[in-house]
Amino acid sequence: MKGYTGDTIKNIALLGHGGCGKTTILEAALLATGVINRLGRVEDGNTVSDYDKMEIEKGYSISASLVPVEYNKHKLNFIDTPGFFDFIGDVNSALRAAEASVIVVDASAGIQVGTEKAWNSATGYSLPKFFFINKTDKENVNAEQVIADIKAKFGTSAVKLDDRDALNEAIAETDETLLEKFFGGEEFTEAEFNSGLSSGIASGDIVPILTGSAAAGAGIKELLDALLKYVPGPKSHAPYEGVNAKGENVTRACDENAPASAFVFKTIADPFVGKISLLKVISGKLTLGADIYNARAEKAEKLGSMFYLRGKTQSDAPNAPAGDIVAASKLQFTQTGDTLCDKANIIQYPAVSFPAPSLFIAVEPKVQGEEEKIGSGLHRLMEEDPSFVMERNIETHQTLLGGQGEIQIGIITAKLKEKFGVDVEQKDPKVPYRETIKGSADVQGKHKKQSGGAGQYGDVHIRFSPSQEEFEFSEELFGGSVPKNYVPAVEKGLRECMDKGPLAGCKVVNVKAVLYDGSYHDVDSNEMAFKIAASLAFKKGIAEAKPILLEPIMHVEILVPDEYMGDIMGDMNKRRGKILGMEPQQGGGQKVLAEAPQAEMFKYAIMLRSMTQARGSFAMSFARYEEVPAHLAEKIIAAHKAEAEE
Repeated sequence: MKGYTGDTIKNIALLGHGGCGKTTILEAALLATGVINRLGRVEDGNTVSDYDKMEIEKGYSISASLVPVEYNKHKLNFIDTPGFFDFIGDVNSALRAAEASVIVVDASAGIQVGTEKAWNSATGYSLPKFFFINKTDKENVNAEQVIADIKAKFGTSAVKLDDRDALNEAIAETDETLLEKFFGGEEFTEAEFNSGLSSGIASGDIVPILTGSAAAGAGIKELLDALLKYVPGPKSHAPYEGVNAKGENVTRACDENAPASAFVFKTIADPFVGKISLLKVISGKLTLGADIYNARAEKAEKLGSMFYLRGKTQSDAPNAPAGDIVAASKLQFTQTGDTLCDKANIIQYPAVSFPAPSLFIAVEPKVQGEEEKIGSGLHRLMEEDPSFVMERNIETHQTLLGGQGEIQIGIITAKLKEKFGVDVEQKDPKVPYRETIKGSADVQGKHKKQSGGAGQYGDVHIRFSPSQEEFEFSEELFGGSVPKNYVPAVEKGLRECMDKGPLAGCKVVNVKAVLYDGSYHDVDSNEMAFKIAASLAFKKGIAEAKPILLEPIMHVEILVPDEYMGDIMGDMNKRRGKILGMEPQQGGGQKVLAEAPQAEMFKYAIMLRSMTQARGSFAMSFARYEEVPAHLAEKIIAAHKAEAEE
């Protein structure tokens, strides 16, 4: 795969609903170009693209993979993306490295949710789009109806590539001169036709539709020919925007003579080679053995191992020119989203955009004492998939995994076991309830202990009341009732008690404590005695000051098609939620603004996907704490007491 330049390279992302046949299209392309001698099957686990052990076991793609196809003295770098929505992070990564996209549609299924999401993703990245209607050889398939459905759904810009009349009309719409010629009844010259079609595809005003069957090899060469002819090359991409070392906005064109720069769009955790970074070379040329600068880490890296990937197969890459995609291993500081560049000409491109997690699951080791192994294993897996997050909730003492859905989290925990030998249990996250007081209390806390030798004595009188601050402490002592040097011990004793309230053992907040009186003993008093006395006062005072349980309330923004509005609003009411408003969205659908208790929202991602056939999405953020309704508080407190007794 040597000898290609930015003029003979095309970078294309394959998108589409799960099972539409993206991986099989690549198999057919490799078979047609003589790379393989038989067509691999996803079901048999022997395809070039789905080579990961877990992909073979599951029977579907779980991460993007790179498959170059050499055809007619060109190299088409295909990035095969997963079809399941949980892996949208890999789709976003792939789109950052591509100059065009092919949206694959299963002819027997027609337009599916994944088709719509693929269209939206490619549009969001301003990529030219092609449709390939696959599996047209299946029984009872009406490809013309699928084409009509695509036109109805995505607009008249979608045109079948062998429909000359429709193409002429679409081309005319892209240029005023051509429009006049079209309405004047004049035919376009071949040069005008090709130029108009290419510019229309590049701008997104024309979306070609091709048909075929990857499994039967039908339409594959036509697809390759179309991509070769009409996909914009990397050099035609607008200058890439970034910032220099001073934080100033700068641009870099895809030019082999410019200073070297590359963008890391994906990381692969290879069990034998270690960490592999996939690089889109933006400018200049990367050379094996050269030093390159990581703009984010502000560290130098050595390109000691550089190669081209086709699935899992590697071939040496002594250098890689602007516009190409290459792999490098053992880069010490480099992560997905980083920029590697010439140190004398620093530029940092924007990182990959990943959606916020919508589903959180708690994980615990099946073998006690393996908590650290979970943490280190997950950090390694996050290098490969930065779209999931790991959090340690200090209030509930749980390790939480956040991702896009159950499939992604299931894959992560399976990899944790396979690669790092840590078997975990998935559990529902605990709600970080809190406790506070609504009333006031005036109590005494007295600690007196005499057991031979020096005793212990501490005596405090403290007033407790609600506060706007998390914890407020002051003293109003007089006459030396409690020596000043013991006051810090009293405050410390109270602060330590704030971690565990009397109702359900939750963190206590918004309490004011005033130490106003007490007594001491010349011999037996010490800091520990006053600390214990303060804790006794706290337990008594909080219990007498009308303690209540608080729960986190979340602000929720739900994007949903109009037809599901009734279901969404009804479901939100069942979750003790409140609808705050609705905002019509450009292009259709609504944004529903709501608030709901966190306790009711842990599995919302699963329910929303089910209710909207995966067309809905949501974002959630913490709003505030509110009092838990009395009947629910009773159950929570009872459950805590039962757990404590066990």
